[in-house]
Amino acid sequence: MNVGKLIVVTGPSGVGKGTLVRSLLARHPQLHLSISMTTRSPRPGEVDGQQYYFVSKSEFERQVKAGNLLEWAEFAGNCYGTPRAPIEKSLAQNQSAILEIELEGARQVKINFPQALRIFILPPSLSELERRLYSRASDSTEAIARRLQRAPQEIAAAEEFDIQIINDRLETAVRELEFAIFPHLNIEDPIPHDKV
Repeated sequence: MNVGKLIVVTGPSGVGKGTLVRSLLARHPQLHLSISMTTRSPRPGEVDGQQYYFVSKSEFERQVKAGNLLEWAEFAGNCYGTPRAPIEKSLAQNQSAILEIELEGARQVKINFPQALRIFILPPSLSELERRLYSRASDSTEAIARRLQRAPQEIAAAEEFDIQIINDRLETAVRELEFAIFPHLNIEDPIPHDKV
C-alpha cells in the first residue's frame, strides 16, 4: 500500500458504507478513520467523538468560516463535514486515512486532494436500499423519503469515482474494498466469517 493515502468511500444513504468500513478497519487497524462533524442528533448508541463530533449549527458554521473543514455538505436537513487537521496529521505521518462521506463532500475532496482513491458503494437495487433504510429504524419516515428521493441521482454519479463496489453480500464487498486499497493481496483468499 502507498503510505499516506487518502481513501474516500461514498454512496447513497443506507447502502452500508459504515458496515463495510468497520469491517475493513477490524482487519487493517493501521488505517485511520476520519471522524466527521455533524449537526444531526446522535442515534442510539452513538458517542460524541467516536462516530461523529456532534455540534450545533452555529458551531458548524464557525468551523466552515474558519476554514477548518476539508469538505462539508448539507444532507437530509443536517450538515456534515470533515475536520481538516486530523487528516493532514495522518497523511504527514504516512498513515492512510479513510473518509466515509456523502457524495457532495466526496466531490469536494476530488478538488482538494485529486490524488485520493475514491470508491463508490452501490446497492444491489433501489428496493433493497429502501429495505435497509427502513430496517435500521434510525430515521424518521420523512428523512427516509428524502434519502430515497435523492438516491437515484447519487447512484448516477458512481462513474465519477475510481472504483464502484456493489454491496450485495457483505463478505464479497469487504473483500473488493480491501483489494481496492491493498491491491497486492490475493483476492481469492476467503474472509473468515468472524472477521466481517
